[in-house]
Amino acid sequence: MSIVSDSHDEGVINDINMTPLIDVMLVLLIIFLVTLPVINKAVKVDLPQAAAQPAVSKTADIDLSVMADKTVLWNKEPVDESTLKQRVAEVATRSEPPAVNINADQHVEYGKVAAILADLQGGGLNKINFVMARPEGHQ
Repeated sequence: MSIVSDSHDEGVINDINMTPLIDVMLVLLIIFLVTLPVINKAVKVDLPQAAAQPAVSKTADIDLSVMADKTVLWNKEPVDESTLKQRVAEVATRSEPPAVNINADQHVEYGKVAAILADLQGGGLNKINFVMARPEGHQ
C-alpha cells in the first residue's frame, strides 16, 4: 500500500535574497571611502589674498513710532507733520533708501497711521514694515 503524498516541498522562497545586495553595497562603500581623499586633493589652487574689506552699503532702518497721544517719533525723536515730510524727502533721495519700521500704539486711530503711511509712500519710501508685539505665550 502506497501512500501518495500531495505535498510539494520544492522550497519556493518568496523573499528577496539580500546577501548579494549587501555585498555589492559594502564594496561600493569601501571604494567611495578610498577615493574620497584623492578627489579632495586632486586640484591644488593657490588663491589670492584679499587686502580690502568688502563694501557694505547697508543703510540703517528708520524707527517711526506713533504714540497713544498721536505723537510721532522719528528714531525716538519727536517730529511734527511738516518735519516728518521733510525728513522723508531727505532720506528718499539716497541711493539706497532705508526701510521704515512703524511702531503704532494699539489705541492710535487707523486714520493717523494711514496718513503717515501716505506721507511715507508719497515721499518715495516703499520699504515699510509694521512692527507688532507677539501675543503672550508665543515664541
